[in-house]
Amino acid sequence: MTRSQAREAARDILKIVPVVMRTVAAELRKSGELPAPAHFGLLAMVKVQPRTLTELATLQGVSLPTMSNSVSAMVQRGWVKRSSPDRDRRVAIIELTEAGREALERVGRAAEVRLSEQLQSLDDKARRRLQSGLAVLTTVFSAAPLAACPPERPRKRTKVRTSS
Repeated sequence: MTRSQAREAARDILKIVPVVMRTVAAELRKSGELPAPAHFGLLAMVKVQPRTLTELATLQGVSLPTMSNSVSAMVQRGWVKRSSPDRDRRVAIIELTEAGREALERVGRAAEVRLSEQLQSLDDKARRRLQSGLAVLTTVFSAAPLAACPPERPRKRTKVRTSS
């Protein structure tokens, strides 16, 4: 693929992915299951493995305070829990709870039903082309180092100077 073709493919992906995600988000809102569609992705990430707040913020491209607010909302719903390794309160590990696993499965099924309704009108040829394209995307993006996050480093404590 030429650079120009790759750019065109990238533009096409960037056009359709938000449309697909809006469709899924609408289904999530309709079901009343999630207060924010972003929580679906967060639950999926911590299902794979527990993560630190910093890792989640990095993966989502948001600030630590924003991620902390999202995690707090999910803790209140009982979907995730925070823990501290070795009682180090500077690092919060976010883990999926059984309630979170169940919510993720319910929402995933609802989103899958909605998307399948959208795709039912495809004929066999279009379905095969779609599945081939998705297989290519899966191959390309599975190789990407998305899961590799920088390790969380303890913050340096600074001395507060007081004037005398």
